[in-house]
Amino acid sequence: MKKQEKIDLKYMKYAMELAERGRGWVNPNPMVGALLVKDDRIIAEGWHEYYGDLHAERNAFKECRESVEGATMYVTLEPCCHFGKTPPCTEVIIKSKIARVVIGITDPNPLVAGKGIELLQKEGIEVVTGVLEEELKEQNKVFLKYITTRRPWVVLKTAMTLDGKIATCTGDSKWITGEEARERVHHFRREFMGVMVGIGTVLADDPLLNCRLEGEVRQPVRLVVDSNLRMPFNSRLVATARTYRTIVVCTPQADKERQEALERLGIEILRCEAKEGRVDLEELMRVLGEMGIDSILLEGGGELNYSFLRQGLVDEVCTFIAPKLIGGRDAKTPLEGTGWEKMYEAMELGDWQIEQFGKDILLRARVLPWEDKKSFSYKVY
Repeated sequence: MKKQEKIDLKYMKYAMELAERGRGWVNPNPMVGALLVKDDRIIAEGWHEYYGDLHAERNAFKECRESVEGATMYVTLEPCCHFGKTPPCTEVIIKSKIARVVIGITDPNPLVAGKGIELLQKEGIEVVTGVLEEELKEQNKVFLKYITTRRPWVVLKTAMTLDGKIATCTGDSKWITGEEARERVHHFRREFMGVMVGIGTVLADDPLLNCRLEGEVRQPVRLVVDSNLRMPFNSRLVATARTYRTIVVCTPQADKERQEALERLGIEILRCEAKEGRVDLEELMRVLGEMGIDSILLEGGGELNYSFLRQGLVDEVCTFIAPKLIGGRDAKTPLEGTGWEKMYEAMELGDWQIEQFGKDILLRARVLPWEDKKSFSYKVY
């Protein structure tokens, strides 16, 4: 590796660390970090801090206290070249007389998609691309899917005992995992725009579904798939609907009087097309994407989880496994439904990551397309 390549890699790694500070705050925008480097010194840094706020590049320029003429800018994502909630970043880069821009990944947003790079090059600025590309694509996987498909990134989260149970035969499920694992779930809720369950989970557990981390956090939209609108008026979700945005999704056939009553209590009702008498989940993902919800933490029961997987709507699986055995042929499992009939039909997962939280293990993996399910990597962290 050449000396300049090593230097570019070092600074891009730091820009990636800066970008990470925006996690949970910038959705549905990407996480972006930027550095200004002159004479091998970082003279300014910035990151995209909040949705609708300045982009990383402009935050870096805002913090700079010396001339940037001839400097190099390191930015994890191609600078924008269009007016949105903020002015184009290419404009300030060009005016500043930056000599060189090093970019991690190009922006697939049709409004950018190489146009930012082309504009910089036309102004005589040297542009280098693809530095730390794969790592940065992983960091912004939610954005990259959403901006190209307008569908949310869906993470199926489960917690089960070593023998694959999510509750005892009596329905008791508190608590399968320890405090450290449960705290990690709240970090997931902070990161993703929506947290979703089915009405069965509401009736069985009466969950709150908010993020309970200390300090300032952006609360997820609480989503309940409730085809026939059975949401209990005395549930904790209803009681807190004016504090936390809550959307209940039902079919067009659901009772309108119950809808009006729930709306008076602060619940938003979303009527979605039906498929075999239940909410059409594919249509629901399209509608939620149009609403600007770029990511969903699916914390459903076995039936909803199975339906999402069966329809190819899950991108990633996060399973907490507790070192406990409870048995019971009627005890609930993370996946129910009819299941797959042949082993070769089984849904395989790849790109494994393994982490430990207290006594519990988290297995995190991507759902592989059927044609790719024989090729995957295995990672332990």
